[in-house]
Amino acid sequence: MPSKTPPDSRRAIAAWLFACCALVFAMVVVGGITRLTHSGLSIVEWQPVIGAVPPLDDAQWQAEFDKYKLSPEYRQRNFDMTLDGFKGIFWWEYGHRLLGRAIGAAFFLPFAYFLVRGAIRGALAWRLAGIFLLGGLQGAVGWLMVASGLVDDPRVSSIRLAAHLGIAFLIFGAMLWVALGLTTGTGPRASQRLVRFSRLFAAVVLVQVISGALVAGIRAGLAYNTFPLMNGQWIPDEVMIIDPWWKNFIFNMATVQLDHRIIAMLVAFGALALWWGARRADAAPRQRAWSHALLAAAALQVCAGIATLLAKVPIPLAAIHQAGALVVFTCALGLAHALQGGSDYNGKGAAVE
Repeated sequence: MPSKTPPDSRRAIAAWLFACCALVFAMVVVGGITRLTHSGLSIVEWQPVIGAVPPLDDAQWQAEFDKYKLSPEYRQRNFDMTLDGFKGIFWWEYGHRLLGRAIGAAFFLPFAYFLVRGAIRGALAWRLAGIFLLGGLQGAVGWLMVASGLVDDPRVSSIRLAAHLGIAFLIFGAMLWVALGLTTGTGPRASQRLVRFSRLFAAVVLVQVISGALVAGIRAGLAYNTFPLMNGQWIPDEVMIIDPWWKNFIFNMATVQLDHRIIAMLVAFGALALWWGARRADAAPRQRAWSHALLAAAALQVCAGIATLLAKVPIPLAAIHQAGALVVFTCALGLAHALQGGSDYNGKGAAVE
């Protein structure tokens, strides 16, 4: 068997993963603002290497603007946009892509270093390699999403948008889970029922995130701006007007927003149930702390969502709502990890069964 990984190495690896989580958190927020400001289609080429350098002089800016003028978004919506206006949307998309490149480097370089040193091995090495591959997939999905809005209709595919955001949450969650496994020791395990419920709850939060992306993709948040009723009805008459029926769950504003509201209530009551379950089970201090954090995060997220809807999706509130989703997801994973008894890894970097 390989020698035991020193505690200092485990702490260093965990600190690196937590830092990567912070970068992904920033990426989700910047990505949301990029979408809300309609900046995502401002760069019409995918240049992973040379695209890292922005325009540096007037001629380069004009060349970039001329490329944008050929896009359907400019021709159909922004035909009166000036060069200064183009720069405003360009910088959001550029920052989003640059942050993506920074995350790739921030993950790969330390990963290679720890791997060469032998600090990462076994199941841990394979899991981290899988996260890196997931990051590569995320870049490809991101470009496919942008490309979908460069053809005829200047609006990205809501399905690809949902996939892009969902993968970002998966990457964040995978890194967070591994980091928690490296920093927390073993502790008391909650009942199997509560552990399973916490894992199911985390999955429901992820489904809600994808539902929110579908809402954003078709701009369903700009309709039915009342709560709790939807323009005077609990279930709007138009929820199933599209044929075939399944398209309503992707392209019908009424259905997509109704789904998002229903899942939001499941998340709210699920967080309350987990909090109550941890309290009744006389949970350990770390388990109680995560349950308190989850309940508070879910309550604030519901309030932010309602406020965003009633105010017709102003950018600051919408950005807070998207960031809040990641906070709720963080607390859900933290609680699930604590309830299962803590650490996933022993000192050898292998998963503990």
